[in-house]
Amino acid sequence: MDTDAGFVSIIDYTTDGHTTQRELVSAFAEIQERWVRFYPGFHSARFHASTDGTRVYNVVRWEDEAAYRAFVEESDTEGRMAAIIAALDGLSGTAEPRMSGVPTYEVVREVAPGPRRVGP
Repeated sequence: MDTDAGFVSIIDYTTDGHTTQRELVSAFAEIQERWVRFYPGFHSARFHASTDGTRVYNVVRWEDEAAYRAFVEESDTEGRMAAIIAALDGLSGTAEPRMSGVPTYEVVREVAPGPRRVGP
């Protein structure tokens, strides 16, 4: 496994179509740029949009859990949450969060490119 697999937060939303999906991705990318990306240990935010227009996953990758926890402790959570609410209110359609609990994960296994495995 890649030794810098790190720690991720996966933010999951349902959307009511492709237009809302594009608007949500644009708004949340802006939030990442204004509120998150400059924190030490932040690696990336990737947005995955379902081809049917019904889901958006925002996978935010951190160096490790400590970097994520420092961000949570030090960042302007109130301001960031206000920006998220404003972004959701500004959509032309509807988007609903689907996370239950804290959406954080430790990467525990990765399959990388390589030769075909043969045998058991």
